[in-house]
Amino acid sequence: MPLNPDLVGRTYPPTETYSVGREAIREFARAVQAGHAAHHDVEAARSLGHADLVAPPTFAIVVAQRADAALIADPEAGIDFSRVVHADQRFTHHRPIVAGDELVAELHVDQVRAMGAGAMVTSRAEIRTADGEQVATTVSSLLVRGEEQDA
Repeated sequence: MPLNPDLVGRTYPPTETYSVGREAIREFARAVQAGHAAHHDVEAARSLGHADLVAPPTFAIVVAQRADAALIADPEAGIDFSRVVHADQRFTHHRPIVAGDELVAELHVDQVRAMGAGAMVTSRAEIRTADGEQVATTVSSLLVRGEEQDA
């Protein structure tokens, strides 16, 4: 089944709450080689005015990908994940993510564009606290290769 162009404008319900933990921040920071002390040491983060450890900017992907999963799993979308290439990822931060945050993400499909035998789908995850405070916006573009594009 080809990618469904009627996805544009679709919104998926908010994800289950993701509890941002200190160890998750530390592990992510190590994985992306983010060495700033505010990612690893609570006192260093507090000395900069934060309530707790500060996540590296790309940590928002952890929450966003939970929202992306709804699109990928939607049988009406027509996305064969084995044919997906992650083409682009952008982040807009409204405030830092810190340990102790309780976050949810709501996914919006903004664009579906045919590209040869495949298609590009662009989605936007609005990440907020469980109380509704806007934290980050992520924009992701996935290229779904057509069956004719087998290597």
